[in-house]
Amino acid sequence: MKARKVKGLKLDGPLAENALRIIDVRLAELHSFAGAARDPRRTKELHDMRIAAKRLRYVLEATAPALGPAAVQGAKDAKKLQDVLGEIHDCDEFAPRVEAHIAKLRAEDASVVRAAAGPRSKDLDPGAARDAPNRLRYRGLETLRTFIVARRDVLHSAFLREWERVEADGLGAGLLERLRGTTIEERDGND
Repeated sequence: MKARKVKGLKLDGPLAENALRIIDVRLAELHSFAGAARDPRRTKELHDMRIAAKRLRYVLEATAPALGPAAVQGAKDAKKLQDVLGEIHDCDEFAPRVEAHIAKLRAEDASVVRAAAGPRSKDLDPGAARDAPNRLRYRGLETLRTFIVARRDVLHSAFLREWERVEADGLGAGLLERLRGTTIEERDGND
C-alpha cells in the first residue's frame, strides 16, 4: 500500500505544525479502511489498515516530544491496532500454507495407493488406504488449520472491539484536537 501524500508541509515551519499535517493524513488513511475492515473476508484491506496504523504510530512516536501525552496515547492505540491486525495477517498467510501442505500430502498418498494397485487393476481395495504414508499426518494438520481459522475469527472480533474503543476514545478528529491543544509552543508558554 502506497502512503498518501502529505500536502502543505513547510521545510522551515514548526515541527508541531508539520507533524499535525502528517498525522491528519495518516489518520484519514487509517480510517479509510474502517468500513472494509469490519468484514473479516477483506484480508487485503485488513492488511492495508495494519500498514496505515503502523505509519500513524511511527509519526506519533517520533513527534511525541513536541506534541505531548496525546501523541503518546495515540501511538499506543495505533500499536494495539497494528498488533492485532498483524496477528490476523499471520493467520491469513499461514492457513493457506497448511492447506497447501495437506493437499500435497493427499496427492502423494493417492499416488502411492494408486501405484500399489498395479497398472492393470480394475478397482482399488478399500484397505489400501491403510498403506497411505501420510495418513496419520492429516489429523494434526487439519486440527492446526481449524485452530488457525478459529483464532483468526477470535482476533477479528478483538480487532473490532479495539477499533470501536479507539474510535470512541478519539483516535481521529478527537486526537487531532488534543494534539493541537498540547503543541510544544503552547506547553512552553504554560511553564
